[in-house]
Amino acid sequence: MKIETQSCVITGKQQVSVAQQQVEWNGKGTLVRITRGGICGSDLHYYQEGKVGSYEVKMPMILGHEVIGFVVESDDPRLKPEQKVAVNPSKPCGECKYCRREQENQCVSMRFFGSAMYVPHVDGGFTQYKVVDSAQCIPFPQDADESVMVFAEPLAVCIHATHQAGDLTGKHVFISGVGPIGCLIAAAAKARGAASIVCSDISERSLAMAQQMGATDVIHAANGDFTPYLADKGYFDVSFEASGHPSSLQRCLDVTCAKGTLVQVGMGGAIPSFPIMQLIAKEINLVGSFRFTHEFNTAVEWLAQGVVKPLPLFSGAYGWQDIDAALQFAGDKTRAAKVQLTF
Repeated sequence: MKIETQSCVITGKQQVSVAQQQVEWNGKGTLVRITRGGICGSDLHYYQEGKVGSYEVKMPMILGHEVIGFVVESDDPRLKPEQKVAVNPSKPCGECKYCRREQENQCVSMRFFGSAMYVPHVDGGFTQYKVVDSAQCIPFPQDADESVMVFAEPLAVCIHATHQAGDLTGKHVFISGVGPIGCLIAAAAKARGAASIVCSDISERSLAMAQQMGATDVIHAANGDFTPYLADKGYFDVSFEASGHPSSLQRCLDVTCAKGTLVQVGMGGAIPSFPIMQLIAKEINLVGSFRFTHEFNTAVEWLAQGVVKPLPLFSGAYGWQDIDAALQFAGDKTRAAKVQLTF
């Protein structure tokens, strides 16, 4: 079966357009009709800079990895036509040592939607029709709000981050940097039983969203009073650094208690002078967090059941034909948090 599809394609810095392509389903995998997608920070990097890190766009590539849709055809009997699904953008090899350890997010041959890591690039999900491995399709109820369900991928990232910190029951949590990821970490931490969640950011708008998403208190990063959280080697059992800025990491080290855990989620460049003695003296556990594994399924379940309600982060939707305008709006952090495309 061959189907014509319209795709949102990037060819370089600020060069994005809609292209007509053809997709073929040969009876293997699942043909999904994409209905909605969320614009992520990596999509913005490709648009604004033509690259993410050192991965530069060298040929036309379909953007997007936060997508949902419904089944058209599938080789999996559990996936009936019209069944609504969230599409997991991760396709691990299943054979490397990390996949065998059920650490698929560390797969050495990961094929992740909308990535210029490989040449040819891995196309993303901002397209009307896409064939995926059937295991990547996670069903959700037909009556679920699609503007909610499209948050599955970023929520999975945040649930994984909270798992990196261990059991959060009764813990005091600090989150530095509350863009969409920081806010969703707050929601995930609340769902996992945190006793208190204090969030910090330089944006009043972001702090207001954090309160809607589960923060028990907020502090302005530039002019707020952190004194109560500095005594006795720090107050918080767990801190999440979600901005990638060196000053944010320093703040987390300051307020995390001795023997506490600091989870690094935000991506940034090299830190010229890392306060390693502070890390050593307080015996803080510093751990990274990257993507997700089984948490994608958990995210779909939580969203469908209303455990996490992400709509305070929803800033608006654009038709796929307006991809350029959607990316420009999503890049304006004074107005936008999560922007969605409808197909």
